[in-house]
Amino acid sequence: MENITFADFQKLDLRVAEIKTAEMVEGADKLYKLTVDLGGEVRTLIAGIKMFYSLEELPGKKVIMLANLEPKTIRGVESHGMALCAHTEDRSQLVCTTVEKDIQAGAKVS
Repeated sequence: MENITFADFQKLDLRVAEIKTAEMVEGADKLYKLTVDLGGEVRTLIAGIKMFYSLEELPGKKVIMLANLEPKTIRGVESHGMALCAHTEDRSQLVCTTVEKDIQAGAKVS
């Protein structure tokens, strides 16, 4: 990968997002529809994490989110951001990035 400048990094709006709800996406093997709170702003995200998380364990998790990603329609649902996750090279393991201590939804990540 190419290096980016600090100015490029400053363009990223990384924030803490609290997952409020998680739902199945009709016809999708790997996707969940997440409703997240960004500190007073509620958004919908599509996340390819179904193989690694159950619906029940997601609400209440505070994940790191790229908030200024261009919206994209996936399986008929408009996704407004991306939850950041780490995965192994072969994608056999995946974990969402969460915060170590409790902090308010919407907090900036820098």
